[in-house]
Amino acid sequence: MTSQQREQIKNKIINDLTSLEKEIVALLEKTKPIAPDVSLGRLTRLEMIGEQQINEHALQEAKTRKNKLEYSLQKVDKETYGLCVECEDEIPFERLLILPESARCIECASHGAGELVNL
Repeated sequence: MTSQQREQIKNKIINDLTSLEKEIVALLEKTKPIAPDVSLGRLTRLEMIGEQQINEHALQEAKTRKNKLEYSLQKVDKETYGLCVECEDEIPFERLLILPESARCIECASHGAGELVNL
């Protein structure tokens, strides 16, 4: 991988982190507890609780991706960045540009459990 490609990936990671920070703030607002004294109908309250659970899941996903991106930002200048953790082949630049936190090449990701390990 060239230094120019690494710089592109760094910029992508920084942009993604900025977007995720905003998303996390918005999701934190949406996952605040619903006060019991708020007068809502039973159905509306159940809908809000369901929506809150969906937002909590989205929040966890966003936090997980943020952690992976922060780790990738630390690794991007190291020689091991961009190498598949399973087969040690180079992960295509295009994949890293789309998913900079990728730890596996497409072939290994399709055979295994996906992106569970981010080394």
